[in-house]
Amino acid sequence: MSNPRILVAVLAHNEEHRIAGCLESLLSGAEDVAVHVVVNGSSDRTAEIARSYAGIIVHEYAQGGKARSWNRFVLDGGFDAGCWAFVDGDAEIVPGSIEALANCLSEYPTANAATGLPCNGRRAEAYSAEMIATHGLFGDLYALCGDFVRRMRDASIRLPEDLIGDDSLIGAMVKTDLHSEDDWQDTRIVPCPDAGFLCEPNKLSLSGMRAQSGRMVNYSTRHFQNRIVSAIMRSEGPRGLPRQLASLYSEWLPRFTPRVHPYWWWYDRRALSRMACAAGSSPMLA
Repeated sequence: MSNPRILVAVLAHNEEHRIAGCLESLLSGAEDVAVHVVVNGSSDRTAEIARSYAGIIVHEYAQGGKARSWNRFVLDGGFDAGCWAFVDGDAEIVPGSIEALANCLSEYPTANAATGLPCNGRRAEAYSAEMIATHGLFGDLYALCGDFVRRMRDASIRLPEDLIGDDSLIGAMVKTDLHSEDDWQDTRIVPCPDAGFLCEPNKLSLSGMRAQSGRMVNYSTRHFQNRIVSAIMRSEGPRGLPRQLASLYSEWLPRFTPRVHPYWWWYDRRALSRMACAAGSSPMLA
């Protein structure tokens, strides 16, 4: 199936405990749908488990990084489709969601993306309401129209390889139609109430707490990266994005300080120290 109507890209990193549930939720029998699993930098059985499912195409990259793998598969992989649907490997998809996303893009031809909504968790209802109001985009489940992907490829626009969290930048690119923020239109993202995803809650265990701590440092790093990306999107637009955001850290780090909020202060310090190391300078913060 060289050019399917819908191409589903499942991006997974060390998800051997969840990838089966994700893939089983996608095997709905919809016609002309190709499911690809993009395994990036995994050290567990994620790829092996994915290969055990008939009809699933697995791509395994030794080098990690979701944004780097997104570029390799979407922009360099040589694939094309009328609709690209993206799913995180730790999410389970509500039946019919992929078809619903494609239908939303067909119903709103001026939109570049459609997004699914969270269906579980204590704040799922609040998150869904916020996404509908702001036309937000969650990385767990969203779709891009094929034309948008082709235009992104033709313009040689790529995600920075060290970007943490692809969804906020992709959402901005979608709303600006690959231009600067002067061209921002929220309606280029369509919230799709018939498309939803479920995520497994964090486990209250020592390993779960360690994993959550690592995620919080990543969220802090993402906070500071977003400030750099926003400045670029306000001026040059996505064509001005560097291959590596770390190439700009030396310029930006003197402007950054940890947030005073006690919830974020410690994680911000760790994130800024990590960014200083990536910039090739001595850690500014212990």
